[in-house]
Amino acid sequence: MKTVFLGSTKFSEELLLHLLNNRVSVDLLFTIPREFSISYSDKSVTNYNHSDLQVIAQEFRIPCFEIESGKKQHITDFTEEIRKVTPDVILVMGWYYMVPQTIRDLAKYGAWGIHASMLPDYAGGAPLVWAMIEGRKKTGITLFKLADGVDDGDIIAQKEIDIDDNDTISEVYDKVIEKSKDLLLINLQNIENIKFTPQDKSKIKVYPQRKPEDGEIDLSWPAKQIYDFIRAQSAPYPGAFIRTTDGKKIIIEKAKISE
Repeated sequence: MKTVFLGSTKFSEELLLHLLNNRVSVDLLFTIPREFSISYSDKSVTNYNHSDLQVIAQEFRIPCFEIESGKKQHITDFTEEIRKVTPDVILVMGWYYMVPQTIRDLAKYGAWGIHASMLPDYAGGAPLVWAMIEGRKKTGITLFKLADGVDDGDIIAQKEIDIDDNDTISEVYDKVIEKSKDLLLINLQNIENIKFTPQDKSKIKVYPQRKPEDGEIDLSWPAKQIYDFIRAQSAPYPGAFIRTTDGKKIIIEKAKISE
């Protein structure tokens, strides 16, 4: 089996190493720099979960290219490189750009992604952060086939994950990584028998990406809402914050609810 891997985060790194250590061939690798341009922002944005996959590419001798759509190089600039690999599947794990159909169609089984929610719930940006902000007790992961819309492709497999009352975003993120490793590897090993289940697109609600300035706490909120808001945006994210009367920004990393 031949694969092309697209990723740029800690999540990407963990999955990539898991595949390589389990003898899954990764034949071509694409990544995104820590600071990168994207359509929804006039300025460059920061990937706070960034991982330098070029280090892994060098260690395992995988051809690797850096992508930054709209500013430097787009994934379509490497159409011929991907075509030459003749991939069975393109794995899009921790990626920030849409993958056009012309690229997806180069793989026998299309392009697959893992989204950190039980799709169609929490499609779009920062699904774990949004789920915790909204006080959810459960989330999950969805392995799905990419399509033209945002996280609206056919579902391959799903796994539910608990969000405990004391979990921080980092702890939930770690749960997602571990569940994703197993889910991805099992389905790749069984790729010839994969079944694709269409989503009910009428139920998809696309959540927006979050920016550091979205972390300001409204102290008029109930205590539980403030508590969830803080833990949802703790490290490695920029953090929830308040402003003092003189405009100073104070980031609050941890909180607890007291009677």
